Amino acid sequence: MGATERVKIFLEFKGISKYKFCQLLGFSNKFLDNSDNMGTDKACKILHYYPDINPEWLLTGIGNMIRPTVFNKENLILETLKTDKTAINQDIPLYDLQNTSEIIDLFSGSQNKTPIDYIKTPKLSKCDGALYVIGDSMYPMLKSGDIVIYKKVANHEHNILWGELYLIYINNDSNETFFTRYIKPSQRKEYVQLVAQNPQHDTIEFPVSSIKALALVTASIRINFLS
Repeated sequence: MGATERVKIFLEFKGISKYKFCQLLGFSNKFLDNSDNMGTDKACKILHYYPDINPEWLLTGIGNMIRPTVFNKENLILETLKTDKTAINQDIPLYDLQNTSEIIDLFSGSQNKTPIDYIKTPKLSKCDGALYVIGDSMYPMLKSGDIVIYKKVANHEHNILWGELYLIYINNDSNETFFTRYIKPSQRKEYVQLVAQNPQHDTIEFPVSSIKALALVTASIRINFLS
């Protein structure tokens, strides 16, 4: 498969007509019918007008079609989970943390973490950061590899919204754990229930005092790559 064939795959994925593409870039209408006419100048022009194309994929067919760090309305699903006052033009730091201990470090403040990128999303309430989901406790609503956008909760002992989805850092008798769960009231005094959506994960209870950091999940992002 040549580069022009990959361009046609990209256009089909984006829902862009061949005529509109050629007209925008000033190419001949027969450009996409010739697999041998992809010169460097044309490739550079395509990448200029469509910066979300992965250059390596365009030229060699290796890798994903869409740059993994470009977030736009064509290649992601953004689901708002909590309605609040919206803020426009915010850059949300995205952290790529590979295990629970790294997430605990971020939420406990014991180590400074450097974001790998920043996400721009339309009309979303003010947020503090974004993380990749680890585990399947909230499946099918959230899958491992999805992104959750969060807002930290101050004075969380008094500001829990029952039934909402949270990122929760627990330190109970020196046992540190991190959860993505719904928080619901417990029948036990000064305890809360952490409820999963996946029925294979049991509901668990912790004292409110064991919650050391809390963040409300305001939205989730799922990126679908097509090969």
